[in-house]
Amino acid sequence: MVEFTEVIKRRRMVRAFKDEPLAAGITERLLRAANRAPSAGFSQGYAFLVLEGKDQCAPLWELVREADASEGATGDADPGFIAPLSRAPLVIVPLACKDIYLERYAEPGKGWTDRDESRWPVPYWYVDTGFTALLTLLAAVDEGLGAVLFGIAPESMTGFRAEYDVPAEWTPIGAIAIGHPDPDSEPVYSARASDRKTLEQLVHRGHW
Repeated sequence: MVEFTEVIKRRRMVRAFKDEPLAAGITERLLRAANRAPSAGFSQGYAFLVLEGKDQCAPLWELVREADASEGATGDADPGFIAPLSRAPLVIVPLACKDIYLERYAEPGKGWTDRDESRWPVPYWYVDTGFTALLTLLAAVDEGLGAVLFGIAPESMTGFRAEYDVPAEWTPIGAIAIGHPDPDSEPVYSARASDRKTLEQLVHRGHW
């Protein structure tokens, strides 16, 4: 285990993994960490699709390849990133369900019986599911692993739902690949700590 301040410092997006299985118990510890996320009204409108091993992960990587090839028609594809990424032995897909929040806030004590989405200043079902993703990324660092959150392209969504039987009311906010980092195969330039914006650039104290 790593001190929490060190976990935060070490967290980065890892895009290349070794073809090496994870030790027993790691997946469950990552999921337990994710499930500690806060949620509006304690609605807990999130769920996790867990893909372990090549057989379960392969259809997802094929969808990623197809979407990347489609982008290639516009010259934006990066064909070199998929192979090192797809060696990850574990992918966790956090999913959000809006209906659970609308139902929770229609209960006595909340009283939004009209279930009007306009009452929500931001879609907290995505915010809260994002919290689970961040906890997963931090827990992976604590386990001595690497992880990266990547998006599932809109054009891949129908195939993703069909392949993994994901109900229509559940929306993936992305997917998290997890494994042992392979820095020698990293396909993109790794940002330096000095590249991070300073608090002086980001923080507005008292007024903008």
